[in-house]
This record gives sequence, C-alpha cells and structure tokens, in this order.
Amino acid sequence: MTSGDRMTVLRRSAPVARIDHRALRANVEALLLRSDGEFAVADLRHDAWGHGARGVSRTLLAAGVDAFVVDEADREALEAELPGAAVRGAGEASLDPDEVYGLPGSDGIGAMRLSGSVLVVKRLRAGEGVSYGFTHRAPVDTRVALVSGGYAQGIVRSLGDRVAVRIGAARHPVVGRVAMDVCVVDIGDADVSRGDEVVFFGDGPDDPRLADWVACTGLSAAELVTAVGLRAQREDVE
Repeated sequence: MTSGDRMTVLRRSAPVARIDHRALRANVEALLLRSDGEFAVADLRHDAWGHGARGVSRTLLAAGVDAFVVDEADREALEAELPGAAVRGAGEASLDPDEVYGLPGSDGIGAMRLSGSVLVVKRLRAGEGVSYGFTHRAPVDTRVALVSGGYAQGIVRSLGDRVAVRIGAARHPVVGRVAMDVCVVDIGDADVSRGDEVVFFGDGPDDPRLADWVACTGLSAAELVTAVGLRAQREDVE
C-alpha cells in the first residue's frame, strides 16, 4: 500500500462533521424576522465556531446578514471572499451565535452532525477490559465495535462510559476511555457490521444530542462544536 493509499483509507474512516446549510439559513431567517430590520452582524470567529467560515459566510450573506465579526487572522481572506460585505476584526455580533448554529438551549436547528464508522467488531468475554487502563470491564459476555473518532477529532475523553451513539435504529453506550482516534461501543447482540455509520450527535429524531455531551463534560456547546469542527473531516450539505 502506498502512502497515498494509506491517506485515502484514513480519510474514509475518519469521523465526519456534516454542516447543514439549510439549517443555517432557516435559523438566520428566523432571527432576521424577529430583528425588525436591524443591522445584522454574525459571529464567524474560530472558523465560524468550527462550522467553516467561508461556507457559512456565503450562506448567511445570501440569507440577509449584513456584516461579520471574524478573527483578525482571517479578515483579509474573508474580505476577498465577501466583496461588499462588512467584515470586522473586532466588535460584537448582533445575532445570537447559539441561535445561528442551533446549539442546545436555543430555538435553532442544529447545523452540525457528527458521525463515524464501525472499523472492527469483536467478542468480549465477561471480565475482559477495553481501551487504556481497562477502566471498563464487561459485566457479561458481549460484543463491542471499534469506532472511528477520538479525542484528536474533538470527542473528548470524559465521554467514555457516559454517552451513547446511534448505530442503525438503536443506541449503544461508549465504554472505556476514548482514545486518540477511536472509541469502543458495546453493541451486545445487535446486527452491526464493519462500515456501518455511527452517529455521535445530530438533530435527527433518533440522534443522540449535543446537549448530552454538555451535561457530561461540563464544556459549553460552543466549545464542543468548535473543537469537533476544527479537527474532524468536514462536509457541507447544501
């Protein structure tokens, strides 16, 4: 296998943060309806809170946003990307970022969905441990799946033994310590195979929620989506 082939395999198996621009448009249009025509300024700092400043800026500009607050390091590039729009390296946003990005506690639709994939399925006997330090040992015979996505992609270590993911129609707990690029999920006798999608969080009716991560980690939703968006493979859904 060549180095290029290895990189292709890594990209295919890496977790993906999908950014739903339909949700972003809907969120912003709802905010603008409530703003009574005020000058609308959106926050694009930290690469649009991990959602991708270039793509988000175009979507928000088309939805009616007038100006953007950006990191100074990105200002020149975004000014070139958005001719005619006001791009500021300082100041405050008039549009609540929680609402724009649909974070927990807001009325907005969640714009980020994080998913990985099943890499390996194996049996685990009662008493056998998983991941670093064997902090989790199986209470009964079971099966576990090694899943792409770890703390290097923003899936913070404190989520181990505390949250669940969705595989197919069912939820399964993350067990043991989250590793750098993978985590372990107890799937019991569920019909799970290599390559199956694993949803960490999203806004679908059966998806685990980002709010669960907030409750377990003590981090804010903004901190979590920014970490995920800057580290995971990112895809735009128009």
